[in-house]
Amino acid sequence: SLMKTFFVCLLASFVTITLGVSLVLFTPSLRLPNKEKPEESSKLLSSNPPVDPKFKYLNQMEKTKKFVLSGGVVQWARYRKNPKDYDTKEEEEFGSSINANDAKMTASTLLIKPNGCRVPHWHFNANEHGFLATGTVWIGILDSAPFSVTSYNVTAGQVIFLPRSTLHWMKCVGQEDCLFVLFFTTHEELVTRDVDDVFYATPQDIAARSLKPAGGVDFIRSFKQPAENQAVNLPPNLNELVRKASYTQSRDFLVARYFYDLKASKQYRYPGGIIQWARYTKDQTGLSRNEIIFAKSLNEHEDTVTIATMRIFTNGMRQPHYHFNANEMGYVLSGCGKVGVVGRDVVNFDIEKGDVFFFPHGTHHYIKSTCDEDLLLVIAYSTGNELQTLDMNIYFQSTADFILAQLFLKKQDEFQKIPTFKEPQDINLP
Repeated sequence: SLMKTFFVCLLASFVTITLGVSLVLFTPSLRLPNKEKPEESSKLLSSNPPVDPKFKYLNQMEKTKKFVLSGGVVQWARYRKNPKDYDTKEEEEFGSSINANDAKMTASTLLIKPNGCRVPHWHFNANEHGFLATGTVWIGILDSAPFSVTSYNVTAGQVIFLPRSTLHWMKCVGQEDCLFVLFFTTHEELVTRDVDDVFYATPQDIAARSLKPAGGVDFIRSFKQPAENQAVNLPPNLNELVRKASYTQSRDFLVARYFYDLKASKQYRYPGGIIQWARYTKDQTGLSRNEIIFAKSLNEHEDTVTIATMRIFTNGMRQPHYHFNANEMGYVLSGCGKVGVVGRDVVNFDIEKGDVFFFPHGTHHYIKSTCDEDLLLVIAYSTGNELQTLDMNIYFQSTADFILAQLFLKKQDEFQKIPTFKEPQDINLP
């Protein structure tokens, strides 16, 4: 009947409504959003303070992760593709900065224990430039055809240059630790292959056919890959393994392509400090034969860097300046100082031993020594050509005073108070 049909429909409606309300009440995903939750999540996000912008220009490498190996220790100031590979947000900020600014440089320190060896290896995507801070190292390098090996000794204060894809090794041959400050000419992840890794990755029959050793493939099978990374190694039974070591020195004209005696080079003296250069210059007047060979080698290879040491006396200052054609990356060997940067950001920060700093090309910057001891830096500039730099005092003195008056809203005569000096003021004192 009609009445019966009505009651059936009413009952069905009641059941449907009851089920619907139950689902909404007891199924979290179907509940209406809580208006308070977005506010809570925004509070959580805001509780993570932003990274100080100074870390775009500063990496406190001395405090970063130490990659400890049997023969030494490696530390990095570098870019990583995977953000999870950074240990801190500050390191990520620096890595992202050098990558975004096409720095063409990555910095590292390599400490090798006495008798330790940075084993034979090559880099796919970067030249390697190094400054030896302590110790004595024997370098071997196998360059392209005619595939001759050049080997030479390096002592503290000297510079090495290892072109991209050349096979090379470094052995610490003195009685003290050998510490290199290294610059690799890439702002991407450095790609490196060690000879032992390549050997173990090669099928044994292929390696046997290539090397043709006595015993054939059985000899190849006798090699056992260690569990530990051998990048910088020092076997405990080294004396049993090595019967006789010969640290040969190649002829000077061959070595000079990859080596520069920076500590013995000309000192450029200023009122507030001293600079020495391993660089290319068009004017080669006064350069030795070996210095000319090194400069030519730098200039002929792609993406090389200019290396300098800069000693800033107490209270001295590398005055504000910028570079037309190079990024700058430096490492603090000793002392402490204050750095100022005027670029996309305006930041000032302190630097101390073990810090790495970075200035993109065109970025105005200064470095001041603030300790009782001299501030000693090793600096790399991303050019194998002549470095082009403009200091603040030069561009003020070179700009017409009536233009300065109009710019700074000061009377023209006021700018006569800015003196000129007979001697360069690159590093000055008050």
